[in-house]
Amino acid sequence: MTVTGPAAPHSAPDVSAPDVVALGESMVTFVPSVPGRLADVPSFERGIGGAESNLACVLAAGGHRARWVSRVGADGFGDHLVEAIGAYGVDVSGVRRDPARPTGIYFRTAGDRATDAHEVAYYRAGSAASAMSPATMDLDALRAGRILHLSGITAALSDDCLGLLRALMEAPGGVKSPLVSFDVNHRPGLWRTPEDARVLLDLARHAGLVFVGEDEAEDAFGITGGPDAVRAALPEPELLVVKRGADGAIAYDRDGGRHFEPAPRVDVAAAVGAGDAFAAGFLSATLRGLPAADRLRHGHLWAAAALTVPGDLAEPPSRAHADRLVALDAAAWETLHLGPGWTVTDAFDDRAAEEVRTP
Repeated sequence: MTVTGPAAPHSAPDVSAPDVVALGESMVTFVPSVPGRLADVPSFERGIGGAESNLACVLAAGGHRARWVSRVGADGFGDHLVEAIGAYGVDVSGVRRDPARPTGIYFRTAGDRATDAHEVAYYRAGSAASAMSPATMDLDALRAGRILHLSGITAALSDDCLGLLRALMEAPGGVKSPLVSFDVNHRPGLWRTPEDARVLLDLARHAGLVFVGEDEAEDAFGITGGPDAVRAALPEPELLVVKRGADGAIAYDRDGGRHFEPAPRVDVAAAVGAGDAFAAGFLSATLRGLPAADRLRHGHLWAAAALTVPGDLAEPPSRAHADRLVALDAAAWETLHLGPGWTVTDAFDDRAAEEVRTP
């Protein structure tokens, strides 16, 4: 299956415009210096956290023009976010400062987020980002890129934020519109009741490209029966990507095409940031006009880059390195085994290929 577009859905792109505009809240994150309960940890290290800003950072590291748009407080934490995200090469000119509301922060334990021992404490209620709305944000600037990336996290922050997403998904008459990419990113803790999260299904129906995990579809939408059932319930997006974790991902196109690509084996250092990195890799390949199989494989490789480092953010493999791996035949692709350090190969050759394969 080859998916035509939406790499260049209109005329030749404006070289001064961003490739991707990502809208969403980023927070200052505090990670314990030692393992243990939050109540027992003596000190924390400061970092940044936010699905959309993570995606923008990784895309910028991969050589794309990425812009992050949000609101942060007129405080030191807001300064840190803007400076840290901008240091990745991300355009932060669209970030607004709010003198009346603070920048969101959160604390988490050092352990794997998938275990019951994991703790996270959010301090984001009433944050500057929760005040994002059609009245406080420049909709034309948000639509200035080739792709506008949104996520379900923003929809959960406030009614105003939900209204902003709905406004952005309405195609303005007579105005060139970007491809709207929507990552469902269902976070149960952000919704008052499971029924509230069903609003994500309506948002997904208005996007051109949707990313959703098979487990998310069941938890947020109540859809059971596997990826094909997800597509049956979501026929509207031109391209739907259903993620199945370590088992791979499936892309469904507007012409009824269905394409599956398995994920390579990965020695996981930390199971964080992989979803954002997968979306970034897929969008990178989309911007290049690559076919669906290549888009999925690039998504898997960028996710593997995140999984093989301890933090939320990882520099993706070089384009030449990734392209060489993506071009492997099916048998060779299925034997890939990626571990820490695999992305640092600068001059990728056959010898390096053998180093990431298993018999």
